[in-house]
Amino acid sequence: MEILLVPVILFMLIVAPIWVIMHYSSQRKINQGLSEDELSQLQQLARQAEQMRERIQTLEAILDAESPQWRGRS
Repeated sequence: MEILLVPVILFMLIVAPIWVIMHYSSQRKINQGLSEDELSQLQQLARQAEQMRERIQTLEAILDAESPQWRGRS
């Protein structure tokens, strides 16, 4: 039993406080939400996704007009 006493004390004095501090620090960052940079990146990605959707719709319309059976091909 005395053999475990020293590692447990070292754990409680060194590892546990660092672990608790890092845990609550990461939780605070998560709860803060997106930063300005992350928000602008998200908005840019949303615009790009919308442009890509429009391009795909245009390409599908062109293919439907030129080759109506293109969807069934494998």
